[in-house]
Amino acid sequence: MTTRSLSPARLALAGVAIAALAGAGGYGVAHLQKPPSPPLATAGAAGAKPLYWYDPMVPAQHFDKPGKSPFMDMQLVPRYAADAAGGAAPGVQIDPATTQSLGVRLVAVVRGDFADGLDATGVLDFNQRQVAIIQARAAGFVQRVYARAPGDIVSAGAPIADLLVPSWGGAQAEYLAVRQSGGPALEAAARQRLRLLGMPDSLIEAVARDGRARTVVTVSTPQGGAIQTLDVRQGMTVSMGQTLAQISGLGSVWLNAAVPEALGGQVKVGRAARAELAAFPGEVFTGRVTAILPTTQIDSHTLQVRIELPNPAGRLHPGMFATVHLSGAAHPALFVPSEAVIRTGKRSLVMVAGDGGRFQPVEVQVGREDANRTEILAGLGEGQKVVASGQFLIDSEASLAGVQVRPLASATVPQSAAAPPKAALYETRGRIEALTAGAITLSHEPVPAIGWPAMTMTFRLDPPSLAKGMKVGDQVGFGFEQKPEGPVIRRLSPAAGQ
Repeated sequence: MTTRSLSPARLALAGVAIAALAGAGGYGVAHLQKPPSPPLATAGAAGAKPLYWYDPMVPAQHFDKPGKSPFMDMQLVPRYAADAAGGAAPGVQIDPATTQSLGVRLVAVVRGDFADGLDATGVLDFNQRQVAIIQARAAGFVQRVYARAPGDIVSAGAPIADLLVPSWGGAQAEYLAVRQSGGPALEAAARQRLRLLGMPDSLIEAVARDGRARTVVTVSTPQGGAIQTLDVRQGMTVSMGQTLAQISGLGSVWLNAAVPEALGGQVKVGRAARAELAAFPGEVFTGRVTAILPTTQIDSHTLQVRIELPNPAGRLHPGMFATVHLSGAAHPALFVPSEAVIRTGKRSLVMVAGDGGRFQPVEVQVGREDANRTEILAGLGEGQKVVASGQFLIDSEASLAGVQVRPLASATVPQSAAAPPKAALYETRGRIEALTAGAITLSHEPVPAIGWPAMTMTFRLDPPSLAKGMKVGDQVGFGFEQKPEGPVIRRLSPAAGQ
């Protein structure tokens, strides 16, 4: 095998060829790896003079000429007049092709019925209005105890114990003697004396029927239910008024539901409720709210709402866990899909779609949620288009571009060119406390749209004829405007059920 050496000239030519190939390859790789231009761009008119340049990663810092960012390894981005806050078309702009590739989906802000419904959890308890206390009517001795124990389910009239009452023997003998020799008036007086000594009518009737004294009485339950306490033992001595047993009825049970404090205003006494229990899958038990307890649980910030559920079959047992659905009347409201709302922790935003593919973040005040819908109390108007899918990508671009969020205080609703702007009308309900020619004093419910709690205040009537035929004490529904001189009622009508 022979070795062939290369001349210096050949080595130089090979080096030049390798360098050329490497340069071509490097250019090709660099060209393939060059990042595409960003699909989103802030709105700016073609050929317009920039107001300033900025780094998208530090949008608060402005520069008076283009160049490289001192913060990041990137070029500064121009900001045009149309992009600036207060410009004619603020926001970010996306071309239709990019909108489709990003999967941006628009939905309209619509008005419809929104039910005052909420869900809560609760625990079943005994109905404390169905409690019977069994006491000794006279001093005596326990002669017999029937086979009962706390927790037993008994029916009405079930025997608990036999009591021997020696003091009743003499009174019954006197009654029998009067009954044989006296007239009806004396007999009635003697019978009344037996009642005052604590004898039940059934025992008095047995003495009169048999003609002999009875000093042993059977104590029985006045109602069916569960024995809560049983403080009687054979051979013990009992005194007059001593409690022998306590019976809790099971004809109905209480469901004590924990409702969040923030939703307490939606709960009313008499409101229908549905309960679902893990012990009976697929079954729904219905009842009504009977009371809202006056104290709030400090640790959990919940209100205790009492719901009474019928229990004719006795299947509902105190201590069972239940999921509660409280339904209410439907009220008209503006709403958007819940997925369209961006919650930052401090505020709620939506991306509003404008003309020419422009989008702007807008702050909104949200209310209730129901069936994947969120109520909009302020910030949007009916018919506006918002982004329901892809809004996070647009919001990120708006943040990088320094687009300002339209605050809630300056939010406006587009109006028709032919129609003058209408003042906002806030709806609520209340009770008439005082009534004059041009004013009305109402104790009204909360007004969440403007942050008002429930209170009593005076409103001006415009026109005064709105209150015609109404009187103090009437329940009314009304709508009012906020004026510099004070709130003015524009709509007043009797509440439902008046």
